[in-house]
Order: sequence, then C-alpha cells, then structure tokens
Amino acid sequence: MSIWFHKPEKERLAARSEKTMLQHLGIEITEVGDDFIRGTMPVDHRTHQPMGILHGGASMVLAETLGSIGANCCVDPEKNYCVGLEINGNHVRSVRGGKVSGCARPCHLGSSTHIWEVRIRDEEERLICISRITLAVLPHKRVSEKQAL
Repeated sequence: MSIWFHKPEKERLAARSEKTMLQHLGIEITEVGDDFIRGTMPVDHRTHQPMGILHGGASMVLAETLGSIGANCCVDPEKNYCVGLEINGNHVRSVRGGKVSGCARPCHLGSSTHIWEVRIRDEEERLICISRITLAVLPHKRVSEKQAL
C-alpha cells in the first residue's frame, strides 16, 4: 500500500533542486517506492570535512532532504506543508570517497507531525549514518483564512 498523497516524480524533484543546496552538493533522488524515497550524494570536496572524510553535516543535509521531500509528498499540498522540527544522526562509519545512498521511510505519519528514519549507506552497503527527522505538518495560511470565513 502506498503512503503518498502524490508520489514524488524524480524529474520534477530534479528540476526543483536547481540553484539550491541539493544541486550544489550533488544530491539526486534515485528511487521512489510505495513507502520509501532514496537518494544519493557524492563524497568529494563538496561534502568532505577537513580530515578528508564525509562531513556529518552533509549527511544531515541528505537525511533532511529525503525526509522533508517524503513528508511533503504525504500531505495534500493544497492544505498543508511540512517543515523540520528536529533532526538527529548517529555517525557509525566514515567514508572518504564514492557516493552514499540514503533511504527514508516513515515511522509515524500523523495529522500534526511526521517522523522519518533515514539510513545512509556507502557503495558497499555499510551503514554510515542513521538519522531521524521530526517534521511539523502546518496548514497553508490561505486554507486557514478560507475556513475562518
């Protein structure tokens, strides 16, 4: 059974990421399943920390990107939108190059909050980071104003 209000389309998401941090870091959405979204990010000079390994903050950008896209595609965009409230990450293993792949799945899809888990793995499928993001589900002001009339 699908979780999506409107299933994310890779091409549309790629177009929306132009001139954003996603484009700068090379983040790409690679797969959308019935209950998950997957994306990749290169491990290179854009995402390294000074020690030459993947920066933990870059992992958090990938995790928040996947969780936020996922959450926003689970709500009616005419009524609601989702924004991050809290994100955490446990950095399990370092990686120096190649690409990492994140897979986001919902743990909770409520009417006021969503919780998503994101697992980031290297090209050998080793766990690099596990993250959890909590998002608020907010009403668009124009919907609230219409309902108040």
